[in-house]
Amino acid sequence: METLTHGQVLARFGHALSDPTRARLLLALREAPVYPAELADLLGVTRQNLSNHLACLRGCGLVVAVPEGRRTRYELADNRLHHALGDLLGLVLAVDPAACADSEAKGCC
Repeated sequence: METLTHGQVLARFGHALSDPTRARLLLALREAPVYPAELADLLGVTRQNLSNHLACLRGCGLVVAVPEGRRTRYELADNRLHHALGDLLGLVLAVDPAACADSEAKGCC
């Protein structure tokens, strides 16, 4: 197991949230632990696509797989993520797409 700096932790969290499917997946797991087949149906993605996103989130340390007999349930790796996601949902952002219009970083806004 690797110990990460605060900056590395935030970068992994940001990477996870940068994809809409992973963000929706984290929000679903915020509600309750779920099995992959149910998650795929809930999010409207293929099981293979979901598996790739779950692998990414496990690699980032944000979710854990909990074996239950022949099935595996997924949940947030730390209860503090539930609180952090709730805080992020409470933010109100004043977005100015024009601020990024000339940026070389496509899709920065």
